[in-house]
Amino acid sequence: MTTTRLLRVLLLCPLLLLIMQQSWAQNKTVTGKVSDEKGSPVAGASVLAKGTSVGTSTDATGSFTLNVPASTNTLVISYVGYVSQEVSVSSATNVAVTLQPESSALNDVVVVGYGTVKKKDLTGAVATVREKDFNKGNFTAPDQLIQGKVAGVQVLNNSGQPGGASTVKIRGNSSIRAGSQPLYVVDGVPLDGRSARPGGSGQGIGTSPDANPLNFINPNDIASIDVLKDASATAIYGSRAAYGVIIITTKRGKVGQPKLDINSNIGTSSILKRIETLNGDEYRKALSDYGLTSGDNGDNVDAFDAILRNGFQQNYSVAMSGGTENGRYRLSAGYLDQQGIILKSAFKKVSANFSGNYKFLDSKKLGLDVNIITTQTREDIPPVSNDAGFTGNIVGQALQWNPTQALYNDDGSLNILRGSTTVNPVAMSEAYDDVTKVTTVLASISPYYKITKDLEYRFLYSINYGTGIRRSQIASFINLENIIDRGFAYYGNNELTTQQITHTLNFNKELSSNLSLNALVGYEYMRFDNKGTNMSARDFGTYPIAYTNYFQYSSQASRGMGSFADPTTELQSYFGRAILNLMDKYRVTATLRADGSSKFGENNRYGYFPSFAASWTVSNEEFFKGVTFVNSLVIRGGWGKTGTQDVPAGSSKFRYTPNGIGSIGLSNYQNSDLKWQADQQTNIGADFGLFKNRITATVDYFKKTTTGLLYPTVTPQPAPPGAPPTWKNLDGTIVNKGVEVTLNTQIINKNNFSWDFGINATFVKNNVSGLPAPIQTGSLSGQGISGATAQVIQNDLPVNAFFTKQYQGLDKDGFAIYTDDGYTLYYVGNPNPTTILGLSTSLSYKKLSFTANMNGAFGQDIYNNTLNTVLPIGNLGSRNIAKSLIGLGESRANPISPSSRYLEKGNYMKLANATFSYNVGSIGKVFKSMNVFVTGTNLFVITKFTGFDPEVNTDKNVNGVPSVGIEYTPYPSARTFLFGLNFSL
Repeated sequence: MTTTRLLRVLLLCPLLLLIMQQSWAQNKTVTGKVSDEKGSPVAGASVLAKGTSVGTSTDATGSFTLNVPASTNTLVISYVGYVSQEVSVSSATNVAVTLQPESSALNDVVVVGYGTVKKKDLTGAVATVREKDFNKGNFTAPDQLIQGKVAGVQVLNNSGQPGGASTVKIRGNSSIRAGSQPLYVVDGVPLDGRSARPGGSGQGIGTSPDANPLNFINPNDIASIDVLKDASATAIYGSRAAYGVIIITTKRGKVGQPKLDINSNIGTSSILKRIETLNGDEYRKALSDYGLTSGDNGDNVDAFDAILRNGFQQNYSVAMSGGTENGRYRLSAGYLDQQGIILKSAFKKVSANFSGNYKFLDSKKLGLDVNIITTQTREDIPPVSNDAGFTGNIVGQALQWNPTQALYNDDGSLNILRGSTTVNPVAMSEAYDDVTKVTTVLASISPYYKITKDLEYRFLYSINYGTGIRRSQIASFINLENIIDRGFAYYGNNELTTQQITHTLNFNKELSSNLSLNALVGYEYMRFDNKGTNMSARDFGTYPIAYTNYFQYSSQASRGMGSFADPTTELQSYFGRAILNLMDKYRVTATLRADGSSKFGENNRYGYFPSFAASWTVSNEEFFKGVTFVNSLVIRGGWGKTGTQDVPAGSSKFRYTPNGIGSIGLSNYQNSDLKWQADQQTNIGADFGLFKNRITATVDYFKKTTTGLLYPTVTPQPAPPGAPPTWKNLDGTIVNKGVEVTLNTQIINKNNFSWDFGINATFVKNNVSGLPAPIQTGSLSGQGISGATAQVIQNDLPVNAFFTKQYQGLDKDGFAIYTDDGYTLYYVGNPNPTTILGLSTSLSYKKLSFTANMNGAFGQDIYNNTLNTVLPIGNLGSRNIAKSLIGLGESRANPISPSSRYLEKGNYMKLANATFSYNVGSIGKVFKSMNVFVTGTNLFVITKFTGFDPEVNTDKNVNGVPSVGIEYTPYPSARTFLFGLNFSL
């Protein structure tokens, strides 16, 4: 080293030492330990120096060490599911912090329409499910997270197909129109309720089930789900809230250093429950018993097993979050790959989610919230349909296949029964390809300004854009009518766009020591657009490429093309809400919304939806202070009116649609008086906590009355085929009334061991009155009963009552006996459950925990359309039959007919999911809050129903009137086991 360099080093050293000494003087070290209310350490809790981005997380023992600026006086401690706490460190460098669960704090914030309120200020029936209480498993949509979790809410998976639609009913069934789902609101944006996935062609196998329109949301990005059940809570959404409102709030970034959360799991699934048919030996014996000399082909085949597989699935998500008090962010990405249990069925989803929350100006009065969800899903759809005919879909084909008939020829080729209507299910799987891709973007930007401490203005603009592409084809070798030796291809492309502009002004102030006011006024405009194109063709060559890649080489005469563009629908709304809190004992809520919709006639363009509710906190009264075992008691009551606009765009006007090349036809007549379907609801409830809130409960009585039923009416009757309808508000009333009960208990609450148990139950009945005429629905499909229906909406009966022949058994010759020889139809069953039940429990011992959730329904009947037409005794000799028919002495010539014979009790209790997990904690300085788990879903079902799953709702609508409780060769439900690992960096 030269003399010059040595001098430079000697001169710099004191300067460096001075800088380091000054830096040390400006910092201090704080240590501490974070525990929960039971005294157990909280691993992974966030510890942040208030006003800075300096922070850390607690280790497996709940301990932390943090170097903070010397000026720091406060630490902010937070953990998911617990109330955040601020701790002073101005005079202490070692702290002990005890966090309290959010559920124990009446100051918890609950998301309601266009804002939030404190839990103690709620006067309506609102239930909140937070992330820690969600159902565990790989779910494609968020509605499955709350199945069995909320009293009054029934969630049915319509089929076992990955990505398949669900039916969600809040407080019973009151609809005579399809689309009677709750209104979903995601981060303040009400959804359209439809999916951009194009419908199928319907060729060969019938109409395939719908996809879930919520598939674009990654369940791993959801922080909480709030369910608004009564009209006093839902009226703020007016014309679209008749079936309840479900508010989904996604996760936000938290103040602190950048944090990376990683979740992953892999698993496998297999069929939950089979339908019992005959094996080869049983089939041969049945042939012998019936004296048949043909039908035995000498083989032993399980065709249903041949189309099944163990479906592999994997799910990964990564989220990065952090920020300061003036700017928080969260960016996540997810990937789900879920194979179905039927060959060539699968669901894949790639998603990304960004949320940012920012404050500007020195005063921090100006803020900006940004949310973006982008998703692309891909479905590989198997040949399963809602309305397959005699030749069946792949499920019906497999069930019907003669178990003595080989699936393959001796040379290994597929056994195609040319000239027969019996279809080889393995060949069908090979011949059929159906793939959809749906890309969805939900984006919103919401600037706000705090005019004063108590008054805030907020603006929100959102756009929800979805585009879907569907390519399907059926190869020419399969023996289906109009397919064999011709082939078929279909292409569809849909676009769905919703735009929203919302202005709100929110006032929240303590007017005096005994009186506070939370008030909201707002204006909203929404625009809905839906359009699409499709084409189809036949007669393709035998080129080794997909038919959908060379439409131009099909026969010109077979080509078809179509397109549509629904009339643009606009919704303009004015709304307001006021909540008065007097002395923390008496609360009153009043809401009013005015909705104007282009869907309705010019004489009834606007609808008005008011609600009123009040609550009394009895436990805050002086006279109640002596009741020591009751910690809280609140009595609530409310009334409100909501509506629905479940009609197609343009229903109130003369609407024309193309019906051929160069021509158009009238699709519906004008009705200038068409208006909202109205729902009025009364709710009386009570909330209470006992024994230091170790027991909490909610009880609600509700009565919901639906009038002005929207329905397309054709006059005069009888009308010629294809006659256009007029949309009208029918005379008639549907009443749903019942009681909801929710009970949660902390059975054991020790430092190292805890056990919680919860139960919710709903008891509900409905009834129809005042209709001018019965409405038929519940179409039946299959051999011999085309055009038959099994359900009716009729006065003095429950909605969708089963109405058919009354079966009395078999006569001595093996033929069916019906009351009045089958000339009279009878009310034979109710598809609506009268009791809905949910059970949940969680146990934890040190680092090991177990959770389980069950759900069930009782009092409902199910029509087994599969047994009726797919597996009848007449199949014997050519196709398979149900095992339950053996020994009955039924004649093979007994005609296939709909009747109460195929009505079964649908009572069930299902272990929906169970999870064992072990909290490893932190490993070194890199991996934090590591958790390993094993989860099982759909583990078992207790039922006497002989179909695949009593949790069934195959879409068997007639003219848009929905069906309930009919099973017809659905995609079977699957049992799944997952192994997963979660941790943070």
